[in-house]
Amino acid sequence: MAGAYIIDAVRTAVGRRGGRLAGEHPADLGAAVLTALVERTGIDPAEVDDVIFGCLDQLGTQSANVARTCWLAAGLPETVPGVTIDRQCGSSQQAVHFAAQGVLSGTQDLVIAGGVQSMSTVPMQASWQTAEVPDPFSGSTGWRARFGDEEITQFHGAELIAEKWGLERRRLEEFALESHRRAAAAVDSGRFAAQIVAVGGVTADEGPRRDTSLEKMATLQPLRPGGRITAAVASQLSDGASAMLIASEDAVRRYGLKPRARIRALTVVGDDPVLMLTGPIPATRKVLDRAGLGLADVDLFEVNEAFAPVVLAWQAETGGSPERTNVNGGAIALGHPLGATGVRIMTDLLSELERRDARFGLQTMCEGGGLANATVIERL
Repeated sequence: MAGAYIIDAVRTAVGRRGGRLAGEHPADLGAAVLTALVERTGIDPAEVDDVIFGCLDQLGTQSANVARTCWLAAGLPETVPGVTIDRQCGSSQQAVHFAAQGVLSGTQDLVIAGGVQSMSTVPMQASWQTAEVPDPFSGSTGWRARFGDEEITQFHGAELIAEKWGLERRRLEEFALESHRRAAAAVDSGRFAAQIVAVGGVTADEGPRRDTSLEKMATLQPLRPGGRITAAVASQLSDGASAMLIASEDAVRRYGLKPRARIRALTVVGDDPVLMLTGPIPATRKVLDRAGLGLADVDLFEVNEAFAPVVLAWQAETGGSPERTNVNGGAIALGHPLGATGVRIMTDLLSELERRDARFGLQTMCEGGGLANATVIERL
């Protein structure tokens, strides 16, 4: 069966901002997962056609094409190229898409997709501050003619979504608490252990808060007066890296590889840039149509928990089952190292499909600018 095959996938633990991974250079985080991926798959690294990494705020230690830097920091062959991309929060999921498209086109056979982000080293939106402008939009006459002075931030979008779908603060906090509960249960049962490459002795995700409660969440101040969004219902700022090997059918045969899954369908969509975070809704419909599947055919869903209202609005509009969505917790509990999260999520989705002996998984992520990627993978 022709296609783009997932051979294996690995990740670091996700560290809290200022936590135990804070002192690790992004190149070394990326090098750790690349080294482990090469070792686990047994490939000759010189045969890799490209390394595609997601990373946001590409400056400082994350500048100068960090994908290439990670590969070289791992001591891997200089002959292999690398490229760094920014599709906002979906960057490493987009890296998987580009890798799969290269394989499906017949122009490449082995491509590594992944991402890295050190939010301790390079704060979120640091590139805006470097440019000394309030945001990337305000200086554009064309943008202002189209959108006026409307606030364009993910926080504003999350508030608008909560208001539009009638999601009260208590409901958002209940969702966040469940994310922490599911993540803690996954950690305790060892579900993430095989995925994680130790870096600096860190072998477990630092984000899950076992002692949190609805009472504690209720004491937090909203991000804006009278708002519903607090830090408790938002993804955590984090450090981490992830990597996945995508191979063609020919490469699978030639190198004796054993695929874990194949990419069944992929898509990316644009949506309202003011609401910003609603893209997973149309992306889900589009990717299911491309896959020739219905919602009931999908065994597990991963919808990135940028904010609690993103997932709750997605469930309301698509009918996606809460019991089959983010079953091991999401970014509210596990953290969101922006450029690495897409492959981090897909790594967990793949592992959970295997654990449950299930077949189809659907992953989608909201992204800055009103974008969303969606992927359907089929376990083999």
